[in-house]
Amino acid sequence: MDEAGVILAALMGISLAAASGFRVFLPPFLLSLSIRADFVEVDLVGTSFEFFETTPAIIILGVASMAEFAAYYVPWVDNLLDSIASPAAIMAGIGMTAIVMEGSDPVVQWVIAIIAGGGASATIQGATVATRGLSSTFTFGYANSLVATSENVASVALTIVALLAPLVAGVFSVAILVIMIKRIISNRQSSDS
Repeated sequence: MDEAGVILAALMGISLAAASGFRVFLPPFLLSLSIRADFVEVDLVGTSFEFFETTPAIIILGVASMAEFAAYYVPWVDNLLDSIASPAAIMAGIGMTAIVMEGSDPVVQWVIAIIAGGGASATIQGATVATRGLSSTFTFGYANSLVATSENVASVALTIVALLAPLVAGVFSVAILVIMIKRIISNRQSSDS
């Protein structure tokens, strides 16, 4: 993979990782479909990620995506899901970044996957947990469906943009990360007061 390919793959992976901070299973599901349909050109044959484009993997990810979308609309279940989704989002972010960077230098692949991919998904997931917590506290969970809808839309939009235009998605992801980090910092400062 040439340098331009590595940069585009990294941007796609980091953007998909950020999208998995909103919803864990949708970005891997759409990525697996895209790889299977040869829309995203990644050769996984003979790699440890070969299973990712198989029919069982696609079915499992699709069912998990639908279940996750629906579960976030059930009051208080959404808060319980956050405890499971937080580590899962980080793993999904790392995995997708590593998958789309397959064929690049393994050191570069895994450094970017772990630091940037895992970091992007952890930051977004942390902000969504905080947002849902505030919503649950101040509205007794009644506004959580609005939070869930906005997260669903963000995950779908960012995933599609990441697959269609990785450069645009990279810029969009950085903007989202900056906003989320500022929100986390302001929440911490207001809670310290």
